[in-house]
Amino acid sequence: MKVSDKVVQSLRILIEKNNMQVGDRLPAERKLCEQLGVSRSSLREAIQQLSSMGMLLSKVGAGTFLQQLPTNWSQHQIVQPLINLIDQDPAYRFDVQEARTILEGGTAWYAAERATPEDLQNIRQWYDKIAYFQSLGDDDQAAKADAKFHLAIAEASHNLVLIQMMRGLFDLLQFNVVLGRRKVYSESHRFDQLHDQHFRVMAAIERRDPEAARQAVCGHIEFVVQQVRSIDEEEARRQRASRLNRI
Repeated sequence: MKVSDKVVQSLRILIEKNNMQVGDRLPAERKLCEQLGVSRSSLREAIQQLSSMGMLLSKVGAGTFLQQLPTNWSQHQIVQPLINLIDQDPAYRFDVQEARTILEGGTAWYAAERATPEDLQNIRQWYDKIAYFQSLGDDDQAAKADAKFHLAIAEASHNLVLIQMMRGLFDLLQFNVVLGRRKVYSESHRFDQLHDQHFRVMAAIERRDPEAARQAVCGHIEFVVQQVRSIDEEEARRQRASRLNRI
């Protein structure tokens, strides 16, 4: 871990310990260095890092102010760098899908064992909303409902660690769903296939079958991966053919 990252964690602990709220000013630089036991250069690097993410706001001559509570810091520190990686390297999204297979296979398993009637209602609500927004042609809301469907399953697992992991990565999950939908949902028959896969996940959870739920969600994610790879390959072939035609 970099020194600046360690200082960020120390700042977080200090802010939580002092019960600081959004808009509060942090102690002066010299005092912060003394309290945290760090150098000015390390502190400044950490503050600059947090300021660039919108968590702190530094005003010349006025000091540094808290813009977001530390409870939101981890999401920005983890999710945004991952989203940036996907932007820079489209193939990175397949790593995200692999991670989803591991994480969501577990959440679906425990959801099938532990889901309450309220949990099942919540899962079905988001399942219905995917189709509703899709019928309206509202891709943004459909993608959000899709991600919420998967999050509702995690919440039904009643495993606090799994739930926090899914919530912390929700923006990344939604971003990944949007990328997948641009490819896989572009044709109606693929939407029907994916809608049926979502139904099978939900149905397995409703009938309390953990292994079927795990297999259904993992199969769903693997299907998306295979379809996106296939579409990418077809697009690459078309681009090559187009270049050859221009020669």
